[in-house]
Amino acid sequence: MYKDATLKKYLTDLSAKLPAPGGGSAAALTAAQGAALVSMVVNFTVGKEKYAKYEEELKKILEHSEKLKEEFLNLVDLDIIAFKSKNIRDSLNVPFMVSRLCYECMKLTAPLVSKGNKNLISDLAVAAALLESAYACACVNVQINLKTLSDKKLTYSMGRELNKKAKLMKKMRHDIEEKVGKIISA
Repeated sequence: MYKDATLKKYLTDLSAKLPAPGGGSAAALTAAQGAALVSMVVNFTVGKEKYAKYEEELKKILEHSEKLKEEFLNLVDLDIIAFKSKNIRDSLNVPFMVSRLCYECMKLTAPLVSKGNKNLISDLAVAAALLESAYACACVNVQINLKTLSDKKLTYSMGRELNKKAKLMKKMRHDIEEKVGKIISA
């Protein structure tokens, strides 16, 4: 579907009078961009003598961010499929997965503030902003679908997890931006 399409095609369809793609797939695409920026920072760091002592950790971060990027891209299309199937559980599970993966990807940004290439520090802040934004967008899509779910225990559990992680996402983004700001202004 869109994973291998052009950005122009995706954005044209996103802006058209079509039921999908919509906000859920847009959240996944935004998250994919955040993960890609994490990878970019690492790619510009690995192999540099200045960061050699972090090489193994950086390679693990890169491997994880690349996997997350691919998962987010898959979720762009899976969200569309779930929406078209009109299955509430699928429509709920896809954005919930996006939110969980955003949280995982955001955790990759923190060590890069001190261990990543300082010339790309602003890209790290952009990655954090994109990931928090994608998280918030995914949460809205989960919440709208939770309203139609009769399983109150699941509704409570998912809502609680989303709220807890939303606070953590805001804090992580704030911390990244604060540290990046200090580095930029030094």
